[in-house]
Amino acid sequence: MAKKKPAAPAGTPAIVALTAAGAQFSVHAYEHDPAHPSYGEEAAQAMGVSPDRVFKTLVAEVDGVLTVAVVPVSGSLDLKALATAVAGKRAAMADPALAERTTGYVRGGISPLGQRKRLRTVVDASAAAHATICVSAGRRGLEVELPPDTLTTLTSAVVAPIARP
Repeated sequence: MAKKKPAAPAGTPAIVALTAAGAQFSVHAYEHDPAHPSYGEEAAQAMGVSPDRVFKTLVAEVDGVLTVAVVPVSGSLDLKALATAVAGKRAAMADPALAERTTGYVRGGISPLGQRKRLRTVVDASAAAHATICVSAGRRGLEVELPPDTLTTLTSAVVAPIARP
């Protein structure tokens, strides 16, 4: 009699990656409002979590290399600081269509975890001030909450001050 193959973990590629790594995390789902002007602020409001603990995933190009920046939704990305964090000279936001194709996620649902092509990642240093942070789980209206060190370990991220208020 053939052995049954264990079922693959359900969910987005980000949730699959966290489950496969044996990471401690929780999933938060909320009803996404397409009219809301900010995906990150919408997530913070819907979950009742401080915007300082909800982090957005942005894709930039540093010297022509796609790089993921994870910054609190309460602030914005400092492109110069991002370039410095990866020993680059110049950074600019990536073309949204290229970011979507490369990560396998849609804008507003790009997760730093489980991307189609693993990109170098920089997490803002402010994440370390929190026991847990929330990042996109790979779909609009879905977030994962996890310790910041779990995120940095699983993404092999550099931690640097890349956000500005």
